[in-house]
Amino acid sequence: MDQTGERIVLCGANAYEQKYYFNEQFKAIPDAIKEELHIICVLFTEEVGGVFTIVFEEDGSVSLETDAYEEDILYDEISSGLLAREIRMQRKELLESLSLYYRVFVLHEPMEHLIENEEKS
Repeated sequence: MDQTGERIVLCGANAYEQKYYFNEQFKAIPDAIKEELHIICVLFTEEVGGVFTIVFEEDGSVSLETDAYEEDILYDEISSGLLAREIRMQRKELLESLSLYYRVFVLHEPMEHLIENEEKS
């Protein structure tokens, strides 16, 4: 998992193909969290359609991304943005934990450094 310097997809769902994807590079994540991610992604695409992904950014932060085929007239871009913001607010602790996981186990940042920065926030 030494893929620093690039964005990495953690998981996602596709309403067009009715499929869910989980990146096996992160199989060490506890099953309960994997299941929660699965539910978030699938429910998102069931509600607004399109494609929804949860991505680790280069710096370890977590992004929620949504997209749709250009010809998809049923996809609601405004609703997708609102739903993504709602997920970010309601699942803030989960997303912060995923970011911490990524920064420690993938970016190999020292845990002490991360804890000090959290305490200052």
